[in-house]
Amino acid sequence: MKIGIVGLPNVGKSTLFNALVSASQAEASNYPFCTIDPNIGIVNVPDVRLEKLTNISKSAKTIPAIVEFVDVAGLVAGAHKGEGLGNQFLSHIRECDAIVIVTRFFEDGNIIHVNGKTNPEEDGKIINLELILSDLSIVEKRLESLQKDIKQNDLKARLACGALEKIKNTLENEKPAQSVILDIKEQESIKEINLITLKPAIYIANVSESDAGLEKNELLEKYKATEYFNSKNLIIVSAKIESDLNNLEETEKKEYLESIGLKESGLVRLIKEAYSALGLITYFTTGEKESRAWTIHKGSSAPQAAGVIHTDFERGFIAADICKYDDFINSNGWQNAKEKGLVKTQGKDYIFEDGDITIFKFNVNR
Repeated sequence: MKIGIVGLPNVGKSTLFNALVSASQAEASNYPFCTIDPNIGIVNVPDVRLEKLTNISKSAKTIPAIVEFVDVAGLVAGAHKGEGLGNQFLSHIRECDAIVIVTRFFEDGNIIHVNGKTNPEEDGKIINLELILSDLSIVEKRLESLQKDIKQNDLKARLACGALEKIKNTLENEKPAQSVILDIKEQESIKEINLITLKPAIYIANVSESDAGLEKNELLEKYKATEYFNSKNLIIVSAKIESDLNNLEETEKKEYLESIGLKESGLVRLIKEAYSALGLITYFTTGEKESRAWTIHKGSSAPQAAGVIHTDFERGFIAADICKYDDFINSNGWQNAKEKGLVKTQGKDYIFEDGDITIFKFNVNR
C-alpha cells in the first residue's frame, strides 16, 4: 500500500511524515517548498495480533505488513500549471493507492501560512482544485492521443474515450473524477493514466498539541459543517504529538496517549482509515520460521490470497487450511486447533476474511 501526502506549504505535512516514518527523513523548516524531492518512508503496519501469533508459534521472525508514505512539496494555487514547484510533484503521487490531504487547524504566528491566514476550508478548496485541474490536463492529452486509434475503429480506444469524456465534463465542473459512475470495463480502459481524483482521499486535520485530545476544537467546529468538509471523515492528528511519541517506549506511549484522552496514535488511525478506504484486509501465516501479515483486497479468493505470497502459489493452488484468529489464540496454536476441529480445509471458492490464519497447499508443477 502506497499513500501520498499532500497539503499547502507549512501545514505540518513534512513534520507529520517524519513522525509517521519515525525518522527525520523530510526537512521540516518554516518556509514554503522546503520539500523539493519526494520523501519516501516505509512504515510497519501496527497489529497486536501478529505479536501474539509470534509468541504462540515461537517464531524466529516477525514480519508485519508495510505502508509506503510519499511526501511531496506543498501545493499552491496554480500548481497544475507550474506555480510554486508545480506539476512535477503531483506526478509523484499518481502511482499512490490513496491520497492523504493534510489541512492546518491551528494558529501559530511563528509558522508562516502561505496565504497569510489559517483557513482550512480555503486550503482544502485550493488543494481540491489543483488536483482536479491536474487530472483535467492529463485527460485532455489522453483524449487527443486516442483520436488516431478511434479513426482506425479501435474499440478499446472508443471505450476509453467515452469514459474520459464523462470524466472531462465532471472535472470541468470542478468535481473529482470519482464522482463519475463507470462500469468495470470503463474503469479498466483508463486505469493506466492514474488519475489522482479517482483515488480514495483521507483527510487529516492537523491540530495543536492542546487540541489533540479534545472532543471539540474551535476551528474544527467552525469549518466541519462547511461545503468542503461536510460529510468528510476527518482524522484529528497533532503532528507535534506524533513526533513526541517517537521518543517513548511502547508502555510510555500508551500512558501518554491516555493522559491526553487518546486511545491510539495518529499513525494507527490513519492506517485503519486507509485499509477501510482501499477495501483491504489482513491474513496471517505463522510457524516456527516466521509469523507474517499479508495484505489483500476484501473479497479475495483463496488462490488470489496465495498469489500475494508468490505467483506460483496462485497458479498451483490446491487448497488452504484455515483457522480463525480467535480460535487459533484460544487453542494456543495449530495442533490444538486441529484436534478441536477448528482448522478447515478450503478450496478455490473460499473468500478470505480479515484475521484468517492459513497454510497453503500447492503444486508448483501445475
